Amino acid sequence: MFAIEDINGMKVTVMGLGLNGGGLASAIFFARHGADVTVTDMKDANFLRVSLDSLKEFPDIKIVLGRHEISDFENADMVIKNPGVKREGNIFLAAAKKIETDISIFLQLTKAPIIAVTGSKGKSSTVSALHYGFKALGYESFLGGNITVSPLTFWDKVTETTPVVLELSSFQLNDLRGCDFFKPCITIVTPIVADHQNWYENMEAYVADKKVIYKNQAAGDFTICNADQTQGIEFARETNATVGFYSARKKCLTNCTSLFPNAPRVYFTDEGNGVVNNAGEETLLLPAETRVLSFPLKQNVLNAAFALYRYGAKAEAIADVMKNYPGLEHRLEFFHETGTLRFYDDTTATVPEAAAAALNAFPSDTFSRPIWIAGGTDKNLNFEQLGIEAKKASAIFLLEGNATELLIAELKKNNVPFFGTFDSLERLLMEVKSYTEAQASPKPQKKIPIVLSPAAASFGLFKNEFDRGNQFKAAVKKIF
Repeated sequence: MFAIEDINGMKVTVMGLGLNGGGLASAIFFARHGADVTVTDMKDANFLRVSLDSLKEFPDIKIVLGRHEISDFENADMVIKNPGVKREGNIFLAAAKKIETDISIFLQLTKAPIIAVTGSKGKSSTVSALHYGFKALGYESFLGGNITVSPLTFWDKVTETTPVVLELSSFQLNDLRGCDFFKPCITIVTPIVADHQNWYENMEAYVADKKVIYKNQAAGDFTICNADQTQGIEFARETNATVGFYSARKKCLTNCTSLFPNAPRVYFTDEGNGVVNNAGEETLLLPAETRVLSFPLKQNVLNAAFALYRYGAKAEAIADVMKNYPGLEHRLEFFHETGTLRFYDDTTATVPEAAAAALNAFPSDTFSRPIWIAGGTDKNLNFEQLGIEAKKASAIFLLEGNATELLIAELKKNNVPFFGTFDSLERLLMEVKSYTEAQASPKPQKKIPIVLSPAAASFGLFKNEFDRGNQFKAAVKKIF
């Protein structure tokens, strides 16, 4: 632990400037508080131009690009590590005296109550809904973490009564192992599926990092677990916090009810209302009619409403504001319409299960079967089930990538036709346009969803998944 006054005169090396906020925020934070800052990144200036432009007002920051120099690590009092950099076998990190991250620095310097969210699917939607709910209910809330906002950008604006919502990836949680100052008052663990298996030795190692989120919680804290997964029951058994559960349906809660009979739980009624059941009494938290479209998104909003309820907000007020949550950019985001065509950006669906959820998101009474755009870089994931779910698409257009090759094998196994592969979104969308024009009917039609839900990482054709989503939206508006 250290105080803000300790930073003045420190030699700090920021490892990884990047484009997603953490490295840039760290460099600016330490420079403003009197540290001697070095920024080092393996990428070149062209790739990092946006972040570098933001550092122009700090001419004393030393910038090393295209390489790392061991002396910058040996001579530093502290190294701020990018969460995407592995410690094991890294000669530069091995030379560091002290290793921190922007998250760990923030947690050491703040007394704000932390509401932390992790999982494989639905993290960003959940934290976004939580932050939306807090603000709509009159709280001065802040949102940061893996959602590309570093909490160092608002550390001086929070107090002991300011709720801070943090989205935390498995990488960020790995960096918080052994940090007893990380003690969220409320945690939510969204559904766990295989992810980042190109990074982790096995699924057990991946799940072990997720568990860090509740390791330091105590009886006065609250852990919200998934009753529909064995991992959720496992987490509930392990945490020292009071436990709550979420599930898609009341009937799915039998197991956790018998193991944790007094645990409050949220679920959807047969009428579609999201309720919290506390001691046998159901209280409405989310009406059936909401602005979000898919069921997984509604579950995320209900889980956020549960956290707000546990934080102390009134159920009636929660239900009134959460029904209006509009959703989050890049998460099955409706952004363009022309004729019967409706376009959705779901670029953050980087695992097969998330893409399958998108294919099942559109109600058949108002939508035809979706036109699906997928493909990208592999993370050592299994595409077998997605090959079956793909039959729900009316047409499939594929971007190139090694994950695409795995998906193609499953599509062929299930006799599912597809178009591609394409080496650019514009070329792909021109083919989509030709396809929709050929299919056009003079008779009234249902709305036709065209959804980018890649089921894979973005690297290769794009800088990251957000760049992929932004390019998709720009190309759609240009071509359609």
